[in-house]
Amino acid sequence: MTFRAALLPLCLAALLPSLAEARGLDVRDLVKLDRVSSPVLSPDGRVVVFVQRSVDGDLKASTALYARNLLTRDLAPPRRITPEGWSVNSPSLSADGRTAYFLSAKNGSQQLYAMPVEGGEPRQLTAFALDVGTYRVSPDGSRVAFSAETFADCGEDFACTQAKLDERKNGKASGVVYDKLFVRHWDTWRDGRRSRLYLASLPAAGAQAVASAASLSAALDGDVPSKPFGGADDYAWAPDGTSVVASVRIAGKDEPWSTNFDLYRLPVDGGAPVNLTDANEATDTGPVFSADGKTLFYRAMKRAGFEADRYALMAMDVASGSTREIAPDWDRSPSSIQPSADGASLYVAAQSVGQYPLFRIDIASGEAIELVSDGSVTSFAVAGDTIALTRSSLQTGDTLYVADAQGQGLRQITPTAAERLPDVAFGEAEQFSFKGAGNATVYGYLVKPSGFEAGRKYPVAFLIHGGPQGSFGNGWSYRWNPQTYAGQGYAVVMIDFHGSTGYGQAFTDAISGDWGDKPLVDLQKGWAAALEKYDFLDGDKACALGASYGGYMVNWIAGNWFDRRGNSPWKCLVNHNGVFDTRSMGLVTEELWFTEWEFGGTVAANPAAYEKYNPARHIDKWKVPMLVVAGQNDFRVPIDQSLSSFTALQRAGIESQLLYFPDENHWVLKPHNSILWHDTVNAWLKQHIGQ
Repeated sequence: MTFRAALLPLCLAALLPSLAEARGLDVRDLVKLDRVSSPVLSPDGRVVVFVQRSVDGDLKASTALYARNLLTRDLAPPRRITPEGWSVNSPSLSADGRTAYFLSAKNGSQQLYAMPVEGGEPRQLTAFALDVGTYRVSPDGSRVAFSAETFADCGEDFACTQAKLDERKNGKASGVVYDKLFVRHWDTWRDGRRSRLYLASLPAAGAQAVASAASLSAALDGDVPSKPFGGADDYAWAPDGTSVVASVRIAGKDEPWSTNFDLYRLPVDGGAPVNLTDANEATDTGPVFSADGKTLFYRAMKRAGFEADRYALMAMDVASGSTREIAPDWDRSPSSIQPSADGASLYVAAQSVGQYPLFRIDIASGEAIELVSDGSVTSFAVAGDTIALTRSSLQTGDTLYVADAQGQGLRQITPTAAERLPDVAFGEAEQFSFKGAGNATVYGYLVKPSGFEAGRKYPVAFLIHGGPQGSFGNGWSYRWNPQTYAGQGYAVVMIDFHGSTGYGQAFTDAISGDWGDKPLVDLQKGWAAALEKYDFLDGDKACALGASYGGYMVNWIAGNWFDRRGNSPWKCLVNHNGVFDTRSMGLVTEELWFTEWEFGGTVAANPAAYEKYNPARHIDKWKVPMLVVAGQNDFRVPIDQSLSSFTALQRAGIESQLLYFPDENHWVLKPHNSILWHDTVNAWLKQHIGQ
């Protein structure tokens, strides 16, 4: 080997030490990796501002704003514009592009700040007694619409809400009485507050920060933004500044089983809210105005009660209220909307066959043109003739790019994960397809182990995505990242079974009422197809892992995936916050519209549907070692589901472990907890299928 190296050209021989030292991705790399997000553009498209997140030695995160002049073609990196010691979020730019707005808790509570894009000291614009949750500055820059968590009887008196919170905190009794659902949502017990919209005038330069505001949405008994994941894209200013349009689900006893969000026009100078989409009983959201204010664009579902319905792109004539669907034949579901500068097109991102491209939709014809693909576009902004976007893939974290309005001339602005981690060798990824349930074409991904060598056999991590209407597509994740398994020497196989998103709405619909049939067939056929296509997969050393619905499927295959001899293909299983008992799940989860759509009604009305694919009915056949993960604050798949799985395993004498987090929800988000999660899972895999 030394002799051969000596005969190599000097330039190639010089690479050998770095190649020999290359290693796979470790969770510690993942949590330390800088992350970029939230690009915004100046109106002329010449400057991009974005957020970069970094962590210190103890993994404490902070975020800063960076700016890049796009007219320069030099190699100078983006410059930080917010001062050291500040952690900021939610950037936006003024109409002239000279001022950056952002939120920060620098002075104790989260408030709105402004500073010159060229640099300088941030100026505090608001000083409310409560945190500012989200905001939108008015088109003329004189006012701000913002959200805050308040009690209804406190009205516009933010100090009243804070006083009530303090009183409860200091009270000697801790009990709370509820008389309707929700009592808890995602990871928070309801305390009577709602997220409401308010309006305030912004102070002039040199003036004190504003401390009072007028209500915008008090007449509506609903959260703006929606909970738990809504944001500033739930509402928008009309270009003339006379009103704000917001997406709101009106509360009431049916809130936990309703998906009926409507768009309301909220006059900023007084007047009653007006429901613009009352005719649609499903979700209407994501309002965006055309530049002239004559058209309101938004996304709408058609089936009430179904959270994974296809989003249609809608255009509403503001004067008449008439609506039309822009691209009725485009079988994709966009996640966001931005009009083009000329008003002729909409830019949208949408899942498509295992990717998450950026599309341009012609408003007149509905024609959809894919502009940027080969990965997942996670955020984007459009201004002038410029598009700024963050894009990731299975082999790189989010990276900032810019392109022209046609998606041409894609230019990288920030480093990829590989450039940030030069000593890490990432596993190569490729998509494959096969004939699944009903002879339909089904897709999957294969990620090779880091440092792959032809001729070797590799143990396999078989990842099963959640949702169930979701996808393990060509994108980067900070929770379930296949590169962390490839980095430990495992090959990774992922199947987008029936029910997955991005393959047409009929394919997504196929899982409802059929959790344990077609998806299981797809996983079985996908596993067989992968073993046949990739001879380096060691089918005798494989572990299946999943979370949420993926955890449900782990519970399901534990009692339902056996060969003719009664043997399981899996040497071990990992079940993260997975559904154990579908009947119990229908009564203990918080968002009831989900289970009631999936199982065709309430538990009382349709008990047979809840029992048909219930893993709890098959625990007598469980025999494969299983690691169970549970989060105390998971109210989507509550902890009783994970504890039931672990209890069933222990009482059957099956090798099992429980990893419990008292401070995590449905996801493991804290960096040190993430390291523990990965180390525990990797140790479980190593114990059962080697390394």
